[in-house]
Amino acid sequence: MTESLYPFLCTGQSAVDLAEVAASTRAKIADAIALRQQVFDFDAELLEACAEAMASRFAAGGRLLAFGNGGSSTDAQDLASLFVSSSQLPAFGLTNDIAVITALSNDVGFDVVFSRQIATFGRAGDIAVGLSTSGSSTNLLPAFAQARRRGLLTVGLAGGDGGAMASSPDIDHLFVVPSSSVHRIQETQTTLYHVLWELTAAALESR
Repeated sequence: MTESLYPFLCTGQSAVDLAEVAASTRAKIADAIALRQQVFDFDAELLEACAEAMASRFAAGGRLLAFGNGGSSTDAQDLASLFVSSSQLPAFGLTNDIAVITALSNDVGFDVVFSRQIATFGRAGDIAVGLSTSGSSTNLLPAFAQARRRGLLTVGLAGGDGGAMASSPDIDHLFVVPSSSVHRIQETQTTLYHVLWELTAAALESR
């Protein structure tokens, strides 16, 4: 992994060639920018439609429930904090309560840590946003299914080819970052949900 990402660190030389470091950094920046542009060119209309749908839910008293695993868990918490701190909209990260996460994982199974919370806290009119770099996280799919059954608007952010999320009938709006690099996927997903937040806030202000 290190050699493929940073070949200049694996040459066996005692000193790092700063020119190679700079070239590698510029290449990664160019790749990140190009990937973001590709995604936003492809999903521009979907972003606007999703933001309008989210704004309608918030305007009617809905709340946002965000979830994901690992780095996507951190992104889910960041997403929720954007809506709370910047727009004063009700949003929650479903990995915030470690006691709930560990209780469900230990007593029932890790595959229900999100679906059980949605069954408990979710209500018709809310919004469920799930993030996964692979698109196939086994605990996200039951969460989307539970959200659909309870009448929540469902939004997914995935990577690669979308994984299992791409064929799920339970996701209303799916954004796929077409990359095999977890780094690039998470960077682009971060930009995606920031734009989604801005568009949702603007849609609410225009009402």
